[in-house]
Amino acid sequence: MLLLGILPSTSAQDLYMPRNIKNAYTKETRTISGKPGRRYWQNKGSYAINLLVQPPSRTIYGEETIQYVNNSPDTLRYVVLRLICNIHKPQAPRSGYTSSDFLTKGVIIDTLVINGTAVSFNNDVGTVANVQLPEALVPGETTKFSIRWHYDMSVLSGREGSIDSTTFYLAYSYPRISVYDDYNGWDRIEHADRVEFYSDFNDYKVAVTVPANYVVWGTGVLQNADEVLQPAIAGRLIASYTSDIPAHIATASEMQQHQVTRQQEWNTWRFKADNIADVTYGLSDHYVWDAASVIVDSAANRRASVQAAYNDAATDFHHSVEYARYALNWFSHNWPGVAYPFPVMTAFQGYADMEYPMMVNDATVGDNLTFARLVQDHEIAHTWFPFYMGINESRYAFMDEGWATTLEYLIGLSQGDKAAADRFYKEFRVDGYINDPSAEEDQPIISMSNQVSGRGYGNNAYGKPSLAYLALKDMLGDALFKKCLHAYMDNWNGKHPIPWDFFNSFNTASGQQLNWFWNNWFFSNNYIDLGIKNVQQKNGAVSLSVINTGGFAVPFDIIVNYADGSSDTVHQTPAVWKQDSRQAVFSIPTGKKEVAGIRVDGNLFMDAEKKDNEWKR
Repeated sequence: MLLLGILPSTSAQDLYMPRNIKNAYTKETRTISGKPGRRYWQNKGSYAINLLVQPPSRTIYGEETIQYVNNSPDTLRYVVLRLICNIHKPQAPRSGYTSSDFLTKGVIIDTLVINGTAVSFNNDVGTVANVQLPEALVPGETTKFSIRWHYDMSVLSGREGSIDSTTFYLAYSYPRISVYDDYNGWDRIEHADRVEFYSDFNDYKVAVTVPANYVVWGTGVLQNADEVLQPAIAGRLIASYTSDIPAHIATASEMQQHQVTRQQEWNTWRFKADNIADVTYGLSDHYVWDAASVIVDSAANRRASVQAAYNDAATDFHHSVEYARYALNWFSHNWPGVAYPFPVMTAFQGYADMEYPMMVNDATVGDNLTFARLVQDHEIAHTWFPFYMGINESRYAFMDEGWATTLEYLIGLSQGDKAAADRFYKEFRVDGYINDPSAEEDQPIISMSNQVSGRGYGNNAYGKPSLAYLALKDMLGDALFKKCLHAYMDNWNGKHPIPWDFFNSFNTASGQQLNWFWNNWFFSNNYIDLGIKNVQQKNGAVSLSVINTGGFAVPFDIIVNYADGSSDTVHQTPAVWKQDSRQAVFSIPTGKKEVAGIRVDGNLFMDAEKKDNEWKR
């Protein structure tokens, strides 16, 4: 017999939570307040990496030691090694067709030694591989890995690869230990060409050895400028660290005439970066090098170095340092309003339009400076999401791409042309989604990113979550929204937040139960479609119903046009949908004016069916 009376009640405002996420709360690694729990932990590695690059040969040689600390409560009998450049193997999983120029044999592990014991490694693996430990790694202990490897860079450059015969971008160029976390254990999602990344916060010392006349740019602070650069060039670089004025560190002519680097057969460029998610490096024997700096923390008067490396023919990149200075200052002091956390930001001309810690790899778009600036702004915005916050992009891309899209729009507004910022956002971020009625476009945002394909992935990662964040900003107001955002970022800076940490942080900081909003935007198959019904004018007011066919809790304007040519605009925040997500009734004072027509307009929140958005007498 089933006794219905003893079943626990479930509120309509509860958020769906997978069993592994529920277990994290039970184990007290996470809390309903949004903060990490008293038993929260995360593992860490200290990497010492040496890379040898000999252009035009595309073969990269590397060796590293990793001191890996097990801070978890679990005894680890194996680790998962992540070899991202194995995406180039012919048999690697991909979301679509690729050219043969993208294909290589992948990463070859030459030797693997664990705590002094040589371990055999089968190179017939994908982007993740189990490595059995000779001795179990108990909680609180450290294991040392020593690895030698080599791989060929692909001819076809994307997130990494050959830019030209003597210009390379080295991303994901080293084997790393995958994330072992409190809610999923080992991260074993195979890397695919669309899915992005999930990384621990590690410490890095990296040495990149290249022939004379090659400059290396990368993640971290260059430790030995005087050893690899000619004195005059090193002096310019050091001067740029305190200068507001963009200047050439090395011109195209100086690079061509071998006046930039020390004239020895090999130069080893040494970089250092601590508590960071990844490291990447670009190198060239002919790229122009610009730099300046900008104050990113006014309270501490802390500056960040801003650099750019590019082919002299790339018109847009000549403005890169200027644009990046503005972006770092604006993001630090406005939205998100958290000081840029790193000492350097370098823009490198490649092909990816992709973010990395302290670097962006962007394609040139010639003299289209507006678009070039927007792309660079977007990639720099990723500094905060996912690199300040250790987001699991491979599962929850909306937690970083959605924020970068929002910040891209907000900084665009600050550059003076709201109509242009609105137009680009609608055309580039919303139009394709709202005008495609296929089922995949309406999958819930919370759907795991590696399980949504096609445009559905892009819409769930970029446009839809960005609209959700802007809707929430509209509803809470700027001051409370920023308070909540900062609470979330303070809670999870340098850690691994998941969506429920974000939701709970905002609930707590706002002092409001916002689960109705999270359910509406992140856990539903809603879309955007409003309409007007039941318009009546009498007794000095016009009454109407706004029907929410699509279901999303969106802000909108009610625009009342009068027969005398005047008009009134009444703004409605998403709060109007809290009690009834399908219909809201309004009465708007009109006095003695005759209403000629009424329109609802969501601006950025584009409507799927516009014909019922307007009523005319």
